[in-house]
Amino acid sequence: MPKLKTHSGAKKRFKLTKTGKVLRAHAYKSHILNKKTTKRKRNLRKTAIADVTNVAQVKRLIPYK
Repeated sequence: MPKLKTHSGAKKRFKLTKTGKVLRAHAYKSHILNKKTTKRKRNLRKTAIADVTNVAQVKRLIPYK
């Protein structure tokens, strides 16, 4: 069986925790930031845990992480 290739886009966007959960960044933080409150922008900086419906797919994209 040959080695699997890691998806280049996924390896930059996702991280795995020790327990196997998938960490992701929040969306809506790249532009049009004037109308968003400081509190909202601050909370968007934090990492979030990916939904369980997406975990299997993401783990397939980053097999060696």
